[in-house]
Amino acid sequence: MAESSTFEMIVSSLQREVARLAPGDRLPSSRDLVRRHGVSPVTVARAIAQLAAEGAVVTRPGSGTFVAARRSQAAEPDTSWQAVVLGDRSVAAPRGLVGPPPDEAVALAGGYLHRSLQPGRALAAALARAARRPDAWDRAPTMGLEPLRAVFARLVGGDVEPGDVLVTGGGQGALSMAFRAVAAPGSPLLVESPTYPGALAAARAAGLRPVPVPMDGDGVRPDLLADAFATTGARLLYCQPTFHNPTGAVLAPERRRQVVEVARAAGAFLLEDDFARHLGHGGPVPRPLVADDRDGTVVYLTSLTKPASPSLRIGALVARGPVLERLRAMRLVDDFFIARPLQEAALELVSTPAWDRHLRALAAALRQRCAALVGALAREAPAWVPERVPAGGLHLWVRAGDADGVAEAARARGVAVASGRDYFAAEPQGSYLRLGFAAAADAGELAEGARRLGAVARDRGPATR
Repeated sequence: MAESSTFEMIVSSLQREVARLAPGDRLPSSRDLVRRHGVSPVTVARAIAQLAAEGAVVTRPGSGTFVAARRSQAAEPDTSWQAVVLGDRSVAAPRGLVGPPPDEAVALAGGYLHRSLQPGRALAAALARAARRPDAWDRAPTMGLEPLRAVFARLVGGDVEPGDVLVTGGGQGALSMAFRAVAAPGSPLLVESPTYPGALAAARAAGLRPVPVPMDGDGVRPDLLADAFATTGARLLYCQPTFHNPTGAVLAPERRRQVVEVARAAGAFLLEDDFARHLGHGGPVPRPLVADDRDGTVVYLTSLTKPASPSLRIGALVARGPVLERLRAMRLVDDFFIARPLQEAALELVSTPAWDRHLRALAAALRQRCAALVGALAREAPAWVPERVPAGGLHLWVRAGDADGVAEAARARGVAVASGRDYFAAEPQGSYLRLGFAAAADAGELAEGARRLGAVARDRGPATR
C-alpha cells in the first residue's frame, strides 16, 4: 500500500474512533495503533498530529492522546452591532465584478481572456526564470523595478521616462490608488457615460461622487465636458480614450487634444485608463494622451493583466510632478511595494520574442471572435444590433429591451451576460447589454451563446430605447 494511502487510512480510522468516544476519553496508545494497523510509528505520529491540528484530539506528553471537547453548537454570532459603527459608508462591488459565471454557463460576461487565449507556457517559463534569480525574494523598490518601469515608459512613448512610472498591482488597485491620491473625499469625479463599473465602485469607495458626461460615437463630448467642469468644480476626469469599456469607442483624433485642453483649462487632472493598449484587433492603436502631455495634466494607467492572465497583477501609473510623489507615498502607505517575484516574472515575459508572438496571435483571435459573435447575433437575434463593431477590446455593446430582465432570462438559459445598467453613473441612457467574446472557450461556444440569446430575444420581443 502506498504511503499516502496508508496515512489516509490511519486518519480515517482515528476519526471514526474519535466519533465513537466521548470528550476526554483516551485513544489507544501509539504502540497499540502501530501493532493494530501494521504501520510505522512515524505514520501514526503524523496521523495524530493532523487530528490535533484539526482540533479533534489533544495530546498530553507522558499521558497519551485524548478526544478534544466538542465544539459548542451555540447560536450564530451576532454581528448586527457593526451596522451602527459602519453607518452608510457601504462599498458595493458591481455584479459583474463579484466572480465568474457558473461553470456550466456560456461566458459572455467577464473581462478576462479564456485560458486558451492566455500565454500559459510563456508565463510558466517566465516565472521559472524569475524564481532562479538570486535576488528574486529581495525587497523591491517602492516605485518598481527599474527595467520594468523602462518597459512601460517605452510602451507609452513620447518623452515619458522610467522615472515617471510607478509599478502597480494591476489596474483595479491602481484606479483606487489614483482616485484617493488625486481627489478629496466628497468631491465630484467626471466620468464618461457609460463607463467601467469597477471605476465607479472604486470612486465611490474613495468617497467621490461620479458625475456622468455623455458620449457619442466619437467618444466623450468636449463641449459637455467643459460645461461639466464649470458646473461641478470637479478636478478629476476619468476616461478611456482607446477601445472604451463598454462601448468599444475610440476618442476621435481632433477630440484627443481638446479633451486634454479642457481639463487643463479647468485646473483638473485627467486619469487615462489605457487598459486595452494590447487588445487591438490588428489595426493601428492611437497614441496615449499622456504621450503628448508635457504639463502633468494626464495621469496614465495601463496593465499587463488583460492581455496575459487575470493573475498577472502588474500594471503601471505614469505621472509627473507632485502627483507622482503623492502616488509614491500612497504606495508606501498601502503596501510598501509590489512583490518582486511577480515583477521579475512580468519583466521576463515581456522581454522575450514569445510576448510579441502572443500579442499578434491574440489580435487575430480577438478579431475572429468579435466577427463570430457579431455574425451569430445577426442570425439569432437580429433586433439586437451592436452600437459598433469595435477595432479593439473584448466586448460588444448591444441595445436590448429591459437589460436587467434580459440578463436574468439569459442566465436561466445558461448564458451569462452583463446588464448595461451597472455601466451608468446615473440614470441609464438606454437599455444595453455588454457581451464579451474573449471569455468563452471558442467560436462554437459563442455561437451557442448567441443561439440561447436569440431564444430570449424572441420570448421578450423587440428592443426598446
